[in-house]
Amino acid sequence: MRRRRATSIAANPVLIGAATTLVVIVAVFLAYNANSGLPFVPTYELKTEVPDAANLVRGNDVRIGGVRVGSVTAIEPVTHDNGSVAAVVTLKLETDVKPLPVDSTVLIRPRSALGLKYVQITKGTSSQGLDDGATIPLRNAKPQPVEIDQVLSTFDDRTRAASQSNLTEFGNGFAGRGQDINRAVEALNPLLVNLPPVMQNLSDPQTRLGRLVRALARTARVVAPSAQAQAELFINLDTTFTALARVARPYIQDSISGGPPALDRATQDFPEQRPFLANSEALFRELRPGARALRESAPDLADAVTVGTKTLKRSPAFNERLRPTFAALQRLADDPLVSLGIRDLTSTATILTPTLAALTPVQTTCNYATLFFRNVASLLSIGDQHGTSQRFIIVATPQGPNNEGSPASAPANGGVPGKQDNYLHTNPYPHTASPGQPKECESGKENFIVGKQVIGNVPGNQGLGEMTKRALK
Repeated sequence: MRRRRATSIAANPVLIGAATTLVVIVAVFLAYNANSGLPFVPTYELKTEVPDAANLVRGNDVRIGGVRVGSVTAIEPVTHDNGSVAAVVTLKLETDVKPLPVDSTVLIRPRSALGLKYVQITKGTSSQGLDDGATIPLRNAKPQPVEIDQVLSTFDDRTRAASQSNLTEFGNGFAGRGQDINRAVEALNPLLVNLPPVMQNLSDPQTRLGRLVRALARTARVVAPSAQAQAELFINLDTTFTALARVARPYIQDSISGGPPALDRATQDFPEQRPFLANSEALFRELRPGARALRESAPDLADAVTVGTKTLKRSPAFNERLRPTFAALQRLADDPLVSLGIRDLTSTATILTPTLAALTPVQTTCNYATLFFRNVASLLSIGDQHGTSQRFIIVATPQGPNNEGSPASAPANGGVPGKQDNYLHTNPYPHTASPGQPKECESGKENFIVGKQVIGNVPGNQGLGEMTKRALK
């Protein structure tokens, strides 16, 4: 009996060769397309617009947080309406990162110093995501990348020459100062502790440090022509500091040592002194008119101080003699009857206020009280051959009906034909410039109206007294 021939693939060299060739072709295909992703694997495709592709090529990595999540599949230039040129990069990402927040940012970064690049995506915090095929706008391409050639281009000939000069000068400056440098490094510990709040203050936008630096640059450019004068200034300063070195210890050293406690104390006290200083500033501002007036009165004040110094020396003895007087005044003030008397005087003054208001102009405006006493003094000196006014002078009254020299039934009002003297002229309440009256001194100045009876104030304003007129002038 004859055995049957084996018909398996392993026994057929042609089939084995064909299978091997197929596996190799598939492996080469997968290796060729490995950078753009495996076939038949779902992906998340996005496009991003960047200002410059920066030597990016197809197949470069796309990373999030340093982890590769995709690759670059296409790079195309694009021209905007305003004429500017940018690049649109197509990204094929893993579906695990889908969807990216719309505020995610894109940055092209170097992977090595040889020029290899990758795309870095920083995920945002928005709740809205980018759909498959969406384009990340140009505004999300930040910050502006810096290329290695841009960094190296800063070291031009002038920069290198300046660096060499700095190294030479700093080397000369640090030579022989090792111990001082060691002490300075030791003192950096408290400096670094206090430095962060200072630097935070300087970095605050409200500090405007950049504006200060630009102003200093302009200042340096302005003072550059006076470099020779500044050099001479440093020479003179060297002479000055050489002289100060003789008293540096212990005098200046003690002053510097006492400076920090004084500054700490001032930091505590100045806020409390601020209201006092503000009030003092307001006081001195209000005293300016008085200070200007002191220019004229300063000589008199100086004489007063000179004379007053002698008087003040005698003041203690005088004050000692006044002690019994003030003790008596204290007892008087403590006496309850005194309070009653003061209240009675206050009531009296209140009652007399209207009367005094009416009588005050009699003297202050019309001077009648002074005139009265002057006339009283003249009673014994003025007269005629019959005697003085006080002792003997006959004043005859007009004759006629109802005259002033005999009983009358009515005020004198003429009554005798051809005679014009039997008319009564009296003013019992003349104007004395009192409240409610015309400003005139009428008593003794009334016009005598012939042939007419006048009782009361005469017509017209009689004016003020002569002494009052002189006083007003």
